[in-house]
Amino acid sequence: MAAKVYFTREITPQKVLELYRMTGRELTGRVAVKLHSGEEGNQNFLRPELWKPVIDCVGGTVVECNTAYEGSRNTTEKHLETLKKHGWSKYFTVDLLDAEGPDLELPIPKGRCIRKNFVGKNLANYDSMLVLSHFKGHPMGGYGGAIKQLSIGVASSYGKAYIHGVGDPDAFWTSDHDSFLESMADAAMSVVEYFKGNLVYVNVMKNMSVDCDCCAVAEDPCMKDIGILASLDPVAIDQACLDLVYRSEDPGRDHLIERIESQNGVHTIEAASALGYGSREYELVEV
Repeated sequence: MAAKVYFTREITPQKVLELYRMTGRELTGRVAVKLHSGEEGNQNFLRPELWKPVIDCVGGTVVECNTAYEGSRNTTEKHLETLKKHGWSKYFTVDLLDAEGPDLELPIPKGRCIRKNFVGKNLANYDSMLVLSHFKGHPMGGYGGAIKQLSIGVASSYGKAYIHGVGDPDAFWTSDHDSFLESMADAAMSVVEYFKGNLVYVNVMKNMSVDCDCCAVAEDPCMKDIGILASLDPVAIDQACLDLVYRSEDPGRDHLIERIESQNGVHTIEAASALGYGSREYELVEV
């Protein structure tokens, strides 16, 4: 049975909430809201105001993890300051999952490239997760969406290096590229299994640059905004976003597609689908 992916071309805070509700899944208990806090200097990350109604609806805590490279978010002190500067602390309770060690180790018995994932220990304080992703390009992954948010996004600083290095943090920049993409798919599966399906995914196709929100110096968006998608399936929602880019008649789409294809971005979706925690087959329900 094809997964349902709900889609609207109207990008407003109210529409984010509406599409979350259309998935039919009410996130209960202590809800972690995973999003991208935005590297200092980045102009494209999605601001707190867009997410506020849906975060308020679920009563969630904004969660993030420190980065594994130099910047404004690679230490707890700097990351908390960035969260404050970017307005997250103004509106929400925030929790850096890996502010203190030791990391929480999640098993991946069926992983193709890695068999364990390292996430911030505070993940154990939550019962469900709302995954809010900014769909755009990425210098290494080709694109960033729900699967990357589940994997690199939820991983601790050490865990990010572990995924990038395909099990060897010292190989952060030198690992086999397709194996890195498969490692992201492996790591994402561990988070899906940890929450036993108590997750909802929202992808917003806005400010679509070839660069990620982790880039302090990023290219400006190269194509017009497309819309908001929501689903219970992380593979289907990412596949739907890719398909919408390819079907777009916007002349800037070729630049984004070049970035996605140059990094074989679709392989993350292929690997995740092969692991069985999502499907590339979906029904797009436009509202």
